[in-house]
Amino acid sequence: MTEIRLTQYSHGGGCGCKIAPSVLSEILSGLPQAGLFPDLMVGLESSDDAAVYRLNDTQAIIATTDFFMPIVDDAFDFGRIAATNALSDIYAMGGQPILALAVVGMPIDKLPIATIQQIMAGGAAVCQSAGIPIAGGHSIDSPEPIYGLVALGIVHPDKVKRNDRAQAGDVLVLGKPIGVGVLSAALKKGELSADGYRQMIEITTQLNRTGTALSAMDGVHAMTDVTGFALLGHLLEICRGSQLQAEVAFDSIPFIDIALQLAQDGYATGAAARNWASYGESVTLGNHIAEWQRKLLCDPQTSGGLLISCTPETVDAVLAAFNADGFNHAAVIGTMQAGSAQVRVC
Repeated sequence: MTEIRLTQYSHGGGCGCKIAPSVLSEILSGLPQAGLFPDLMVGLESSDDAAVYRLNDTQAIIATTDFFMPIVDDAFDFGRIAATNALSDIYAMGGQPILALAVVGMPIDKLPIATIQQIMAGGAAVCQSAGIPIAGGHSIDSPEPIYGLVALGIVHPDKVKRNDRAQAGDVLVLGKPIGVGVLSAALKKGELSADGYRQMIEITTQLNRTGTALSAMDGVHAMTDVTGFALLGHLLEICRGSQLQAEVAFDSIPFIDIALQLAQDGYATGAAARNWASYGESVTLGNHIAEWQRKLLCDPQTSGGLLISCTPETVDAVLAAFNADGFNHAAVIGTMQAGSAQVRVC
């Protein structure tokens, strides 16, 4: 930990800072469509993780940006988490990161220069692990600490993995366990154990590099990452884009062990409530699902796992790819089926 408590300077933290899905949709509804740009392969139309622009027959550029306020107090860890989260959008499209720019907003009158340097050093360490440079960026003096990246990646146009190409009969695979938001809520109250903090950092700083390998699998039809809109929200984006419904078995979902107990003890984020208010009408919960379980399904994930929709025949290869990269919690959690765009949790 650090003597400077970064979380005291922000009203929210991590991907829990995201604008609620319904409000964001309303904000974006007035923007013009990108139909005049035929080489724009992925834009705003499907609420996907990043923009993709075709350069030629063998190359497409992936562009994304992601930044937020501190989810932890340790400056170096905050930088690592923010950078890992930003690069995840490149992997979620099936791409390989090539370059990053830093996005920095700091209350210069409140934070020591050394603390800001540690935040940026954490981000640089993650980019070095991903094999890419931080080649520039932009900084401002802001009331709250903000850090993240603009990330660029490359992918073959035929290997792009969108979030709206799932097919009926597909199997759903989740790469990381759920519960980061619950852990962050406990941390902010000073009630997260040292082991819980260790697990939180381990999960949120693990690069979703498996997405690059999954791009080569024809049986992987759709892919996204689970972040601020939670498992239900990002799965609903797959359902709506693919015009299908999903069925998920709660007991099959991987959760951070300590998050299960914390959720039962009442720990939750405000973003979980905003998420449910935004899309709860499109979710059917089994009668056995308790209130704390519903909140976990809406729990905002910072630097969460990849969510894959693939053929049953491809499941073993997908799980093997995750396991090879050290994702030991990757699991099959449900299926995609014909029907209206909704999620059913049994």
